[in-house]
Amino acid sequence: MDNFRNSVCFNFNYFMMFNRSILVLFFFIGNYLFAQNKPQSKIFLEQFKPLIGQYFEGEIVSGGKEGDGFVGKRLLMEVMSYDDREVKIPFYVGDDKSRTWVLSYSNNVLTLKHDHRHKDGSADEVTFYGGTATNEGSDVIQVFPADNETCQMIDYACQNVWWITMDGTTYTYNLRRIGTDRLFTVKFDLSKPVKSDYKPW
Repeated sequence: MDNFRNSVCFNFNYFMMFNRSILVLFFFIGNYLFAQNKPQSKIFLEQFKPLIGQYFEGEIVSGGKEGDGFVGKRLLMEVMSYDDREVKIPFYVGDDKSRTWVLSYSNNVLTLKHDHRHKDGSADEVTFYGGTATNEGSDVIQVFPADNETCQMIDYACQNVWWITMDGTTYTYNLRRIGTDRLFTVKFDLSKPVKSDYKPW
């Protein structure tokens, strides 16, 4: 009887261990499949989550000209806020805190908007221009052609194409105006956070 009981207990324990192993296996397979099915745009956006509250120094690598308001100024970006559908990134140019990049997520694609405000937080006359990506893009680059709202707001910006690159160590913001030589690129080193108490409003 003792041998039978021991055999039953052994088989039961083995069965439970086997079932736990199967459940763990299914858990990892499920997570892997979910990650594979996650839109590239969502993966791109999620790279900002670990950077909340941090500031990073940047430099102009294309399109800078003396007197343009950018050259010679300290350039900072801040990942001010993050949630599953929106990231807000103020772009500080010297003492000018009027600019914030807003990335929003909907229907598997990202939209870039430029939020311009006065010192008291009220909206600038020209604000929230930008565009929506035409597809999921990739996890390292997202491209935003100017949308109709932008064309109606700023006629010369109708040919604008913005793109942002993000690879975990470097962030770039880029603007190209199709049909012209207008190109602007600013690059930020995400591996070296800096201290700042700047806020956009």
